[in-house]
Amino acid sequence: MNTPVLGREATIPPSPDQAILDRVPNPHPDTNYLIRFTVPEFTALCPMTGQPDFAHLVIDYVADRWMVESKALKLYMFSFRNHGAFHEATTVGIGKKLVEVLAPRWLRIGGYWYPRGGIPIDCFWQTGAPPADLWLPDQGVPSYRGRG
Repeated sequence: MNTPVLGREATIPPSPDQAILDRVPNPHPDTNYLIRFTVPEFTALCPMTGQPDFAHLVIDYVADRWMVESKALKLYMFSFRNHGAFHEATTVGIGKKLVEVLAPRWLRIGGYWYPRGGIPIDCFWQTGAPPADLWLPDQGVPSYRGRG
């Protein structure tokens, strides 16, 4: 198993393109089960102003042969802190990168972005219909309500 990040000292990658997403074998490849990662303090930069954008990301997937290694995922998420991209490009791009690395049976990502210019922008993407036998809980993030 080749894991360049797992078990080694690591630094935050300078950009998402330079981040390494390690994968590890799925211990239950014969079973459909949900794996969820929640990133409640995700940060990226607005590509127009350079100002920080904040989001609560929820990634749900059903592994086939591979699972993402959590330390590598954390470093990948950190790599966006100095990366400029629109909310839509960031949310969908993360989902597609995970699909590229893991080839999961199913994946969805919810990007719940905090308001920019007074308007919250939420982005959602998935690879298709979830497996029929999958227990799929709600992502648990309420719609933005401001102070109300």
